[in-house]
Amino acid sequence: MNHRTAPSTDPSCWLPFTANRDFLNKPRLLSHAKGMYYQTPDGRPILDATAGLWCVNAGHCRTEIVEAISRQAGEMDFAPTFQMGHPLVFQLAQRLIQKMPASLNHVFFTNSGSESADTALKIARAYHYGRGEPQRSLFVGREKAYHGVGFGGLSVGGLPRNKAAFGPLLQNELLPHTLDQEHHRFTRGIPAWGEDPTEALNQIIQKHGAERIAAVIVEPVAGSAGVIVPPKNYLQQLRKACDQNGLLLIFDEVITGFGRLGAPFAANFFDVTPDILTTAKGLTNAAVPMGAVFVSDSIYQSFMHNAEEGIEFFHGYTYSGHPLACAAASATLDLHEKEGLLTRGSELAPSFEDALHSLKELPLVTDIRNVGMMGAIELQSQPEHIGARGMAALQKAFDSGLLIRTTGDTIALSPPLIISKEEINMTVKIIRETILSLS
Repeated sequence: MNHRTAPSTDPSCWLPFTANRDFLNKPRLLSHAKGMYYQTPDGRPILDATAGLWCVNAGHCRTEIVEAISRQAGEMDFAPTFQMGHPLVFQLAQRLIQKMPASLNHVFFTNSGSESADTALKIARAYHYGRGEPQRSLFVGREKAYHGVGFGGLSVGGLPRNKAAFGPLLQNELLPHTLDQEHHRFTRGIPAWGEDPTEALNQIIQKHGAERIAAVIVEPVAGSAGVIVPPKNYLQQLRKACDQNGLLLIFDEVITGFGRLGAPFAANFFDVTPDILTTAKGLTNAAVPMGAVFVSDSIYQSFMHNAEEGIEFFHGYTYSGHPLACAAASATLDLHEKEGLLTRGSELAPSFEDALHSLKELPLVTDIRNVGMMGAIELQSQPEHIGARGMAALQKAFDSGLLIRTTGDTIALSPPLIISKEEINMTVKIIRETILSLS
């Protein structure tokens, strides 16, 4: 199809997390991508301020990744990793653990963030089972959290609308979220003060008993709920409380991983090491679906020593460690190293922060939050029409040549890490015009 020919849209394709009826009335279509830009079927450029869906950290259609996938497809398109293996998956694992905190030195491959979250939860339960503590089946998540759409991730997530139609789910408890707008509104970066999570966790422990809890799972920075930044020392306090009560700590780094905060991972950025760490998205620059779950040596060795003969962990996916995904991930790591992308966000963050907070005095703007190369601009909601302004902003920005993401009435930004300061300014200019156009 000629990319300038208007393609048809119809109900045969059911889009995810989309108001499909509204979309079909006014489709937003992308047909090409390169670098910082998408292109619509009629040839109009769209500056990507969201790295696709928090995932295209190195920019679109990078030649090195495209060629690596093509070469691998011609050499070996698929290889099973059930009772078999292929060299690429072991080579990739070795490269990845070099980016991790030292204790996270084993990796289990998945195909998405949702699969990574469910895998992490199953590892946690199976770990306790193997150690003779099968009663440790309860998970502690957090309000406003997003851990994908698997039944496990939904259970520990804290976005009520995502759960409403799918209960009953796994038994869980939720810590309070860290969005303290009474004290932190328009904070630049990490809030200096916030509630200690220990008290809330202790209340859950008193209710159920520590001996029943398998793990605590949190996003170091909550992304999908609108860039909710934890206060200073929050994660350190959570780590200490988990250690004191024998609980595993899981970091969901599907969004924060691979340079989003200006460090390789949020674990590096906050100097807190979890027992299990989940990734996906930026792992392959989104060119081929892939996820990975990293675990500590003590967890891995527990499986190796405590399981009966044969298979130690009855879990996996047909496409775990897919050769094309391995090739894409390896080429992505090459780009990260060559262009310093895992830390480039720390150089860009001050300019990004200043640009975002220049919108503070605009009408309808009620809060701005940022850390690293993640930012959110919260808009005043219309009474009885929550989310309407957010959708209007999404459409207006797209019409003006900018791709943003909205959650409710919050604009979320997470541009590719190759963005220039000029493109940061262009992004904020279009957002300013968009907000001023809203009623």
